[in-house]
Amino acid sequence: MGLQTGKELARTSVAVINPHNLSVIAYLVEGQHLDHTPSYLRIVDIRELGSLGMIVDSSDEFVEPDDIINDKAIYELGFALEGKHVIDDRGTKIGKVTDYVVDVDSFVIQQLNVKRPLLKSFTDDELLVHRSQIVEVNDTTIIIKSGKVKESAVAAASRHYVNPFRHNSPQPETVRIDTKK
Repeated sequence: MGLQTGKELARTSVAVINPHNLSVIAYLVEGQHLDHTPSYLRIVDIRELGSLGMIVDSSDEFVEPDDIINDKAIYELGFALEGKHVIDDRGTKIGKVTDYVVDVDSFVIQQLNVKRPLLKSFTDDELLVHRSQIVEVNDTTIIIKSGKVKESAVAAASRHYVNPFRHNSPQPETVRIDTKK
């Protein structure tokens, strides 16, 4: 929406994501009132984000691919999160990214929605993966930290724990009653 005219200028269609830091740097925009196709709306040019959508000063904020200098390589990558395979650091298949959650103040991707494979979807249909769990992002796969704890470490720790309040055999309490008054 344009601040000068108060009318819809374009609609966002695809996010341009920087795979190095998982942040949205721009949106591909579509609409009848655009001077260039394709046109992009850079995040730094968004004046306000509200219930009506993204508000910009005017249609002059939309840039074409030839105007992009600093992040041209990222625009040309065409990186998309949706459809990427997610595996853990042990190589176990977790699922595929179906959507993501963006922090509206910084436009940094905070969580990934991961659809589970068919056999695992009976227990958990979808998982939320926080960005702190992500180990690596490459062209085809997102690798996350494994959520499993090594059983040998748990078993070893439990063998050395002794409850100081528990005795080997229960001891009956002795009660002394004084009958003389």
